[in-house]
Order: sequence, then C-alpha cells, then structure tokens
Amino acid sequence: MRVLVIGAGVGGLATAQGLLDHGHEVRVFEKAPALRTTGAAFTLWSNGTGILGELGVSLDRLGGPVDVLEQRSSDGRRLLTIEVARAARHFGHPHVSLPRRRLLERLAGGLPGGTVAFGRDCTAIGQEDGHAWAGFGGTTVTGDVLVGADGHHSIVRETLWGAGLARPSGWATWQGLGEVPVGVASSRTGLMIVGREGLCGLMPAGDGLLQWWFDLRWMPGEPVPASPIADLHRRFGHWASPVPEVLAAVDEADAAFFPHHRHRVPRTWGEGRITLAGDAAHTMPPTVAQGANQALEDAWALVDALKDLGVRDVPGALRRYERTRSRRAALVSRVAGTEYTNRYRPRLSRLAPDALVSRAYTRWLGLVSGYLPGSATSRPGTR
Repeated sequence: MRVLVIGAGVGGLATAQGLLDHGHEVRVFEKAPALRTTGAAFTLWSNGTGILGELGVSLDRLGGPVDVLEQRSSDGRRLLTIEVARAARHFGHPHVSLPRRRLLERLAGGLPGGTVAFGRDCTAIGQEDGHAWAGFGGTTVTGDVLVGADGHHSIVRETLWGAGLARPSGWATWQGLGEVPVGVASSRTGLMIVGREGLCGLMPAGDGLLQWWFDLRWMPGEPVPASPIADLHRRFGHWASPVPEVLAAVDEADAAFFPHHRHRVPRTWGEGRITLAGDAAHTMPPTVAQGANQALEDAWALVDALKDLGVRDVPGALRRYERTRSRRAALVSRVAGTEYTNRYRPRLSRLAPDALVSRAYTRWLGLVSGYLPGSATSRPGTR
C-alpha cells in the first residue's frame, strides 16, 4: 500500500519506519524546511524504548538512564521517591531521558533517502474513489492511507473533527536543555520540586545535559513576560537548592514556552482511509511524561493493523487500530489533564510509602501500554 504521513515528529517517523519494514510505500510530508530541532528533551519509559527496539532504532549513546524519580518540596524536604528502575526490570526495557532532536535524527536517519519531503505544508485532505489525498497549495498527492501525525495544531484533525476542540488546562511550561552544573545532570535521578508557585522539574539527559522545566499557572490572554528568566527568578528563586543554581546557569535564549492543552479522546478518531496518531489524536499536558511514548504506541499499533500487505478492508483496519489505542490514550489524557504533579500537597505525598508507589508505577505502565507484555496487574511481583 501507499501510505501518506503528515508530520515528521516522533509518531510520524516511527510509523514510517514500521510500515516500510513491512513492505509498504511511505511518504512523509513535513511543514518545516528541515527536521525540527525545537523542544528540549523527553523521557522514554519501558513502552517507548521497547517499541523503538522492535523498530530497529538503537538508543546507543543517546540520553541518560533514569532509575529514580524524587519529589521534593520547595523548601528542600524529600516527599516521595519512586524507584522507576523496578518497572524497567519488570518489563525488560530501560528508561531513558534524551534530547528530542537526537531521537528525531536517529529516526529520520534510518529511513531511505527521499522518504521525508520537507517544506510541504499540508493545506487540505480528503478521500474519494478508494484513495486518500493531501493537498499542498497547488499540488495533490494520493495514497491508500493518510495518517495525520501533525501535532497539536493538526490540519488533519481539524478537517475531521472541526477546530477548537483542544482546551487550555490552566498551566504552561518554560523549559530548556543545556549544560547546567548541578549534580542532577550526571545522576540517574529525576527531581520534581513542587511548591505553591508551581513545579520545577530536572532530568538528566545524557552527555552532561540537563532538561529543566518550570510549570506555572497560565491562561490564554495572560501576557508572556519579556524576560522569562527574570520572571522565573521572581517566582522560584527563593526555593531550595538546586533551583537557584539552575536559574543562575540558564539565560533567555535557553527558554521555550508552551501552554498545556487537552481534549477528550474519542473512541474512533478517523474516517475511511484517514486516521490520526500522536498529539493530533490525543493532545495532553506533559504531566505524566507519556506524550512521546503514546505516539510510539500509536505507531506500533498502526503498523500492526496494516502490516499485512493483503489487507482488503483498509477502513476497517484503521478503525480497529483506533479502538485498540483509544482506551489507553484516553486514560493517559485524563490523568495528565488533572495536572496532579503540579499541585502542592506535601502532606499527602509524605503519607504514601515509597515501595507502594514504586509498585503502583509499574502497574501504571502496564495499564497504559498495549506493547508491554501483559498488564502489570497480572504479572508476578507487582502485588
């Protein structure tokens, strides 16, 4: 089959790799003039790293391993420690935090030359006479399947569902990635520091790099500060170490801003020979760090639905893919939409035993993944 993929993000490139491996003809169309290098870093949990391994995408020398997540209060008290390495052992796949651009480079580098067409802004999509088509301002490309993997502002989703369905959650993030001289950068521990002003997250991303982010309350219409780092100093500068040291080491050029959005994930999210993947299908806040992982879950499930070159009922195969993915994606979206990690509840956090929360995290990964073998609720050692 000939498959058109709109968007060269994680989900789009992974989908292309998997479908090419099964003999399909795939073209990826990306609006940007080159591979996108924006965005800081993200964490791939066992479901994401496992799927990449199945696709033949090596993570050698990419990023830094994550074994522990530690929650602290803004005054420096330890509130909670989650041994996420337990889930990595249970499922047999590691947890890695890595720069977004490095993974995109690795994914794109594994595709045959000419698979990705850059500078192609999709302006319209449709289907007729047993094929799907995408318009690019004067030219039209046709295929047997069209996959909208074009992110939060998806033209494919807007055409299928209408505009304005994603709503602001009431929070936003300032984030960056760089060489920040604090101990976290060379560790295997991620920190989530929470206070009344919001949350500061710190995650080692390999090669001495640190992913840092600050979540704070924000709604559309509120002005974005001309000097974001100065504003972050005002809000968070009085917090305990290492927050002041991080703020002292970054500058305005390091900071990127993005508001959090969410929408209800429907049971089916496509029509006919058109479907969605990644943020186009399930925009969610980054609260549970599953965005890239869920995009990879989409790619894995979609490839599985279409891997048989003899598929006759393409629309039926796409609807089965969507139903397979929608329940888990909707669960992740609902939990992420609560922004629960940003809420300052130190007494509640300190009541939860670390061992119990570590077991619960393993169970959570089993619940939200269709790739990981079986549900964590039914595997040995998770009770």
